[in-house]
Amino acid sequence: MGYEHSHDAELDASTNRVMAWGVGLLAAMVLAFPLYRFVEPSAREEARELQLQSLQEQGAHLYEQNCSSCHGLDGEGGLGPAINSQQYLQAASDEQTRLIVAVGVPGTGMSAWSLDYGGPLTSEQIKALSAFIHSWEETAPDLPNWRTPLEG
Repeated sequence: MGYEHSHDAELDASTNRVMAWGVGLLAAMVLAFPLYRFVEPSAREEARELQLQSLQEQGAHLYEQNCSSCHGLDGEGGLGPAINSQQYLQAASDEQTRLIVAVGVPGTGMSAWSLDYGGPLTSEQIKALSAFIHSWEETAPDLPNWRTPLEG
């Protein structure tokens, strides 16, 4: 029976060590969780900002290639309306701008640009274009006649 007693003592000691480690890890996680909750929102916000910046950069390239010939290099208008105006940018949400680009505007020169409607752009490209267009909002000029094309 002496052997069983020493074996039980070793098992108890081993179990106690494992439980102590478990309690220590649990305590570390309990202490780390509030820190994570404090840091995570700023990390998410930073990721959102980086994503928006990336979309705007992609959108700038797409705008130059596909939109500037009608709406002007900086959205000031031309054959199409001035989409960099305070009036347009305040009236049209990001989603509305994406819809206008995707399906076009019937009865105007603004055709559909979405692949779903026969155009050349994916939904991600349209999202990037809209992000770029709405990046003008802070410096948008006051153009009450923004709908009136400059040419034609």
